Amino acid sequence: MNEIRSKIKLAVKEWLELNAPAHADAIYALLILAWIAIVSIAIHLILHRVVQKLLNRSALAGRAGWHSLLFTHKLFRNVALIVQGGIIYIQADLWLSPSSMLRSAIETSVEMWMLVFALLALFSILDALQDALVNRASFTRFPIRGLLQSIKLVATVLIGLVVVSLLMGKSPVILLSGLGALSAVMMLVFKDPILGLVAGIQLSANNMLAIGDWLEMPKYGADGDVIDIGLTTVKVQNWDKTITTIPTYALITDSFKNWRGMSESGGRRIKRSVLIDTGSVKFLDEDDLRRLRKAQLLSEYLQRAIDEVEKHNTEVRADLSSFINGRRLTNLGTLRAYLVSYLKANPAIHQGMTLMVRQLEVTPQGLPLEIYAFTNTTKWAEYENIQADIFDHLFAVLPEFGLHAHEAPTGRDIRALAAGRTMNAAGVGEN
Repeated sequence: MNEIRSKIKLAVKEWLELNAPAHADAIYALLILAWIAIVSIAIHLILHRVVQKLLNRSALAGRAGWHSLLFTHKLFRNVALIVQGGIIYIQADLWLSPSSMLRSAIETSVEMWMLVFALLALFSILDALQDALVNRASFTRFPIRGLLQSIKLVATVLIGLVVVSLLMGKSPVILLSGLGALSAVMMLVFKDPILGLVAGIQLSANNMLAIGDWLEMPKYGADGDVIDIGLTTVKVQNWDKTITTIPTYALITDSFKNWRGMSESGGRRIKRSVLIDTGSVKFLDEDDLRRLRKAQLLSEYLQRAIDEVEKHNTEVRADLSSFINGRRLTNLGTLRAYLVSYLKANPAIHQGMTLMVRQLEVTPQGLPLEIYAFTNTTKWAEYENIQADIFDHLFAVLPEFGLHAHEAPTGRDIRALAAGRTMNAAGVGEN
């Protein structure tokens, strides 16, 4: 093969020297460039119009998932361009002499061409890998995108060094050895990617955050679902559909709230109180007890509590002619018992989690009576409806126990007082 090539080169050069001796070398170089161009165009048409078309049909048929992913991210196109560069390199090596400046220029250009498209081919593989793994359950807690972006960054820097070394005609090792002096500058330039990479590894290793988690970070105005964890930023889609971007390393240096535990538990906490007017708290008399016994959720509690109170009062021989002697049931305590029974009978309340109705410290605004329970759903709209229904019921039953919710005086109250009137229960002014 080499002999045939040598004979062809010799024959062409001899013919040019006989017919155009003054421009033989230039014409020979143009002929070689034309030949290389013709071969390159032919290979390009074969690879892109024939081979790639067949691969495209196979990908659209969906016979192989990886095949389809790699074709979608243009891996085969990049590989085809690398092959074209290799063919041009071989052609220049075959037809041009080693001392030719044209050969040196073509080889250098082709080497850079192949390096660039090799980098793009690596990007295509990494993008396909990201698409293949991002929806798998075993990788949902892993910062795939951030790590793959790190690989892309490192690969880009290395390819850039090799390209510069080709242009300078120096070994890449020499350039790498000179990077020590530029390490401080490199650290400054790539500060965010380095911090983001370390933060991504820590977030993954400690299972602190994953795509789909509900993240709340007031410092950055973030309150919503995590939709992307990148090398340098984390994107959060807030409940108003705005997007908040947070530096990845901020999730390590600052505090944030992850609601994943609530979502995985199957229950969402209700922790809300109503302020009771302490002036309406009293002991229950016989009429109150007779009325409240009709409540199905209270009948069992009242029977048990009354028996216990009567037994205690008998044992201590309490003088019940005075309300301060012995034990008695209060309307507030009975309301608490009723609410506990109501919550236990409510199918929307999670019975396997903490459930209680408690008093908090008295405030100038009244006595806080707090409901502490968990719904059996974590869906926001359903949770709010359940919570609203509970407190609707609570406000409606307060008068049955002789209790009143505390309210600050309104403008209407002040005007009524100024007019020397009081307000009856219906809100009608009386003299």
